[in-house]
Amino acid sequence: MNLLRAWLKGLPAYLWSGWGAISSLLLLMAGWESLNGLYGDLILPTPGSTFATLYQLIEAGSAWPELAVTARRALSGLALAIAAGSVLGMTAGVSMTAAMMSRPLVTVLLGTPPIAWLVLAMLWFGSSDGTPVFTVFIACFPVIFMGALQGTRTLDHQLKDMASVFRLPAHMKLFDLYLPHVFSYLFPAWITALGTSWKVVVMAELLASSDGVGAALAVSRSHLDTSTTLAWICAVVSILLAVEYLLLEPIKREVERWRQLG
Repeated sequence: MNLLRAWLKGLPAYLWSGWGAISSLLLLMAGWESLNGLYGDLILPTPGSTFATLYQLIEAGSAWPELAVTARRALSGLALAIAAGSVLGMTAGVSMTAAMMSRPLVTVLLGTPPIAWLVLAMLWFGSSDGTPVFTVFIACFPVIFMGALQGTRTLDHQLKDMASVFRLPAHMKLFDLYLPHVFSYLFPAWITALGTSWKVVVMAELLASSDGVGAALAVSRSHLDTSTTLAWICAVVSILLAVEYLLLEPIKREVERWRQLG
C-alpha cells in the first residue's frame, strides 16, 4: 500500500516530465520543418520523409540487425565500464591516498578525445568488435569512476562512526550504508555513460566496422542520401529516448526520493 501511495504521489511529476519531453520534440520538429523550407530536401529532408525512410528500412528488415549489432557493442563496452568504474571508484573513494593518485589518471582519460583512442584501438584490434567495445569502455570508464569516487567520499562520517560504534557487520555496512548513498551518485553517471556509449560506438563503426549503424551511415554518406542518414540517426535517438523515459526515469525518481528522505 505504501509503495502504491508513493507511486501515485509521484505520478503527476512523471507525467509532466513526459509532456515536457513531447513538447520539446514537437518544437524540434517545427524547427526542422522550417529549416527544410530554407535549405531544401538535399540538405535537410522533412521529418515526414525521414520517418518514411526509417519505416522502409524497418519493413525491408535492414534496420533491426544493424541496430542490434550497435546495441551489443555499446552495451558490452558500457557493462565493462560500469563494472570496472564502479568497483575501482568505490575502492579509491575509501582511501584518500588512492583518490589523490587516481585523479590525474582520470583527468588524462577524460581529456583525451575518443577519436584518439579509436585510432589506437584500430591499430590494436583492427576491424573486429574489440575496436568499438574498447573505445566505448575507455570513454565511459572515467565518468563512472568519478561518480563512484564522489559518492564514496561524500558519505556522512557520522553515519560511518555510528556503524562502527554499533559494530555493524561488513555486509550491512555495504548494503545498508555505502551502496544506497553511492548509488545516488552512480546512477546519474550511468545515464551519462549510456548516452556517451551510443555516440562513441556509432563513431567507431563509422570508421572501423563493416556493419552496425555507423557503417550504414558511412554507406548513406557515400551515396549522398541525407534522408537515410537522418533515418538512422532518428532510430538511435528513439531507442535512447525509450530507454530514458520507460526504464531509467522511474529508477531515477526512486533514487531522488531516497536522497530527499535521507
